[in-house]
Amino acid sequence: MRKSLFLLVAVLLLTACGKTYEEEKRERQETKIRLAREDSAALKIAVLPTLDCLPLYVAQELGLYDTTVVDVRLKPFTAQMDCDTALMGHTAEGAVTDLVRMERLVKRGAKMHYVAQTGAYWQLFTNRNARINQLKHLEDKMVAMTRYSVTDMLTDRAVDSAKVKSEFVFRLQINDVNVRLQMLQNNIMDALWLTEPQATIARLAKNPVLLDSRKLNMNYGVLAFNQQKMRTYERKEQLAAFVKGYDAACDSINKYGVSHYRDLIARYCGVKAAVVDSIQGDIKFTHARGPLQADIDKVGAWINKK
Repeated sequence: MRKSLFLLVAVLLLTACGKTYEEEKRERQETKIRLAREDSAALKIAVLPTLDCLPLYVAQELGLYDTTVVDVRLKPFTAQMDCDTALMGHTAEGAVTDLVRMERLVKRGAKMHYVAQTGAYWQLFTNRNARINQLKHLEDKMVAMTRYSVTDMLTDRAVDSAKVKSEFVFRLQINDVNVRLQMLQNNIMDALWLTEPQATIARLAKNPVLLDSRKLNMNYGVLAFNQQKMRTYERKEQLAAFVKGYDAACDSINKYGVSHYRDLIARYCGVKAAVVDSIQGDIKFTHARGPLQADIDKVGAWINKK
């Protein structure tokens, strides 16, 4: 009898200490509202699984931002168009992208603040089974790119230099960088544009490179912020703190080398660490500074022609 009485008291105590459904529901809702408020106040930047985003990944991993001033949150995407949507919508204040895409948005009325040139470069790969050894062989072939982006502009340069009629080069809009690479690996595409580290994967598979943006002096990778979202004092203060962290990350990468962050790159970019070890060249990252006006003018002239 006494044992049963103890069990009954224990059950009653547990029931009294437990939360009701309504209480749990209210707490979940309060947590949801709090997290949404924190995310809204944070400085959010759309990023891609590409090497030009490395300073942001390093700064995040090493805690190089002054967290008393800025809470930086990286929003991962796999296509530039999705980054644009985030930048112009409610998901992000900034984005790692290219100058062509941003200047097109500017032409349509958006106001952009260019914080940094990322040093991104693009290479035109051809399928190793397609027997395309020269740019003129692109006639009647498919090229994967993104319209109104640096890869679209580069395709024009390739076609013009080869003296091939543009209408005979079939441009397919493949925005997702991973899908684009898979199309090359599965022999679906004749040619396509890739940046690092996806470009190294293509090179290791013995796919020929027909053109490299570095040889054309086209440094069009940028980190841009939507000015409309950065007008308040708090946002400006966040941006200043972000730039300090970004510059510190660039210094660290330049000091220790890209390979020092092989595991981090492999994780954020979804590649094997061995791929990072095979990236060619001594890649350096410069402190935050915007593109040259001459480059902006060149991009603007190309957009006007389109």
